[in-house]
Amino acid sequence: MNSELALTRPYPFARLRELLKGIQPAMEEISFGIGEPRHPTPRFVLDAYERAFPLFARYPAAKGTPELRGSIARWIERRYGVKADPETQIVPTNGSREALFSIIQTLVDRHAAGGRPIVVIPDPFYQIYEGSALLAGAEPLYVPLSPENHFQADYSSITDEQWKRVQALVVCSPNNPCGSVMTQQHWDEVLALSERWGFTLISDECYSEIYFDESRPPLGALTAAARRGNDRFENIVICQSLSKRTNVPGMRSGFCAGDARIMKSFLLYRTYHGSAMPTATQAASAAAWSDEEHVRENRELYRRAFAVGQPAFNRYFQAPMPDASFYLWAKSPVEDDLAFTRSLYEQVGIKVLPGTFLSRETADGTVPGRGYVRIALVATEKEILEGTKRLEQFDASLIRPIERAY
Repeated sequence: MNSELALTRPYPFARLRELLKGIQPAMEEISFGIGEPRHPTPRFVLDAYERAFPLFARYPAAKGTPELRGSIARWIERRYGVKADPETQIVPTNGSREALFSIIQTLVDRHAAGGRPIVVIPDPFYQIYEGSALLAGAEPLYVPLSPENHFQADYSSITDEQWKRVQALVVCSPNNPCGSVMTQQHWDEVLALSERWGFTLISDECYSEIYFDESRPPLGALTAAARRGNDRFENIVICQSLSKRTNVPGMRSGFCAGDARIMKSFLLYRTYHGSAMPTATQAASAAAWSDEEHVRENRELYRRAFAVGQPAFNRYFQAPMPDASFYLWAKSPVEDDLAFTRSLYEQVGIKVLPGTFLSRETADGTVPGRGYVRIALVATEKEILEGTKRLEQFDASLIRPIERAY
């Protein structure tokens, strides 16, 4: 048995189920706990998938079809204003989660001189970063995100000796769960560190198309790098997904793009891993990346959801408007976010995700996610309105401490 599996922890949603186990909520459940898109899947994507059903009779290629890679390359140029070679700089993946896991397996060299490799991770974070680092034999190094720095990473505490062991650094912009977006200044800082120390920058951009101002799409790593003269994207990989953009989380479709040298090794890894995207899924994905109208309509639905939900949650739990994404990163009325989550569910049936489940203790002894909850505004406007009305009935004085450690 792989001994490194013992280093991983249960996924946040498994821990949430355990936390709420045995509770009979006083009202019917309304879930804001899981960031699963609930808007309708565009009909044209489903039609493209159905037309491609005969392709299930063929083995898919790990590299993907020329049609899909071409569609992605054109989207990258429209969205980011840069050119990526569909032959050498793009690899389709089964969503961004598989991409993030596989790219870290590809990059980490556990036999490198100088000690155990390090993967730098923002904290709080999406747990796949940690799990993939541990299973690759690397040491996760957690960098806290705090309201004092608008939930942007501060790398100043990392020593030169640690930087020498860093093989990959993960950023997430728009951030899950905090909703912060990196500016060119933030990108310049981390890109300069990559240039100095030679590590690969992995940019998780799966929330990049969920934003509120049509004139200000979030800046991505490829654009930021090109502005610094790195239009070959050396030591840069972005991970993208259709799940949030197109409301197809079950289709498992995304891509990695960036440094051609890294993409060559990444493709080799995925060939052995046997994770080629089904050809019919590739056909539907090519159609999805080629259309923007459904994405604009999707953003409008989220704008309406936030117009209803954010002011109401903010009145009760300090839930400021995010820069982007569909999450509210809300301050719990008590420091014990686990106890608050249990009481909120028990009293009014509202399910949220404790920030502690998305966080780890950092070098200074703090747990950045503690005292917060993540609220995913993916429900219907009707559910959001009902949920916000229930907040008036929630009594924070009834919050009981958690006796069991999670």
